[in-house]
Amino acid sequence: MSDIRRQVELAASAGMPVLITGESGTGKNVVAQSLHMLSGRRERAFVQVNCPSLPHSLIESELFGYEAGAFTGANRTRNGKVDQAQNGTLFLDEIGDLDASVQAKLLQVLQDFRFSRLGGTEERAVDIWLICATHRNLQADMKAGRFRSDLFYRINVVSIELPALRDHRSDVAMLLTHFLRHYEQKFGRSLAPLSGSVLKLLEAYHWPGNVRELENLVKRYVVLGNEQAIVEALHDSEAASTDSVFVPDGNLPLRIQTQRAVRMMERQIILRALNEHRWNRRKTAQSLDISYRALLYKIKDAGLPRLRQAHAHACSPEENDVHGELNGSGSRFRHDS
Repeated sequence: MSDIRRQVELAASAGMPVLITGESGTGKNVVAQSLHMLSGRRERAFVQVNCPSLPHSLIESELFGYEAGAFTGANRTRNGKVDQAQNGTLFLDEIGDLDASVQAKLLQVLQDFRFSRLGGTEERAVDIWLICATHRNLQADMKAGRFRSDLFYRINVVSIELPALRDHRSDVAMLLTHFLRHYEQKFGRSLAPLSGSVLKLLEAYHWPGNVRELENLVKRYVVLGNEQAIVEALHDSEAASTDSVFVPDGNLPLRIQTQRAVRMMERQIILRALNEHRWNRRKTAQSLDISYRALLYKIKDAGLPRLRQAHAHACSPEENDVHGELNGSGSRFRHDS
């Protein structure tokens, strides 16, 4: 993340078109705003367009504006987002969702720095800094004919790729502290720091929703005021992940993709077996025909909690095989029998 910070600073000083890539929830919006605030355009407008949220029939008029009489209901001339970003920054979030006609018109803006409103004939000069973001594989979309190659090379002058949160888990504690302070202040709450055992659960979690998921989890904790809300949310996500499907990534070698697929499948098998045996790990190990020690190692390696908290009140000490244990020591959770 420090390397990404340096990339952002260099890109902001250069002022060239930037393409931000990464999974949903990794913070592409935050990076775009940081680029703007570090640039010489910081005093000007930062105009954001969420491309998937606009119907294809409206996105051209939203971006480029329209003249009075351009279509039914166009009673007056209206500036589009490009006009609003004049001398500032235009951020197109999820640019991969733009249809072909809008891609062509955007390409003209980048080539000639001129455009015309919908229904108009007059060309207007424009001075904007374009920042784009996507979670899609635009190179694969180019090969499939869904994205213009000439536009791709125009917007991809500087590329910043954001990692998934599971690939920089050491930042979880720092992000957690940041969001806790922010939402405690916002909601007027004051909470004790999370226990070490819950922090270990968070650091081991696979974070399919990335930083956005972590932020929402902290918000839930601040509102409800207890750690059990976090544990239950993690468990619900783990249970849902048993039905997830591995999505191939054409940018990665087959060996790495195969390792990820096998790891995900093994994780799902173990979690399903644990649920079937009410999280009795000895019975789970027997059903999987592996040693108890091997199961404990695989549970830790997969980032699964060592005890399903939702069953803590219902299961006997024998069923839980280590009664009240959570991943780590010093937990504030207690078993009330």
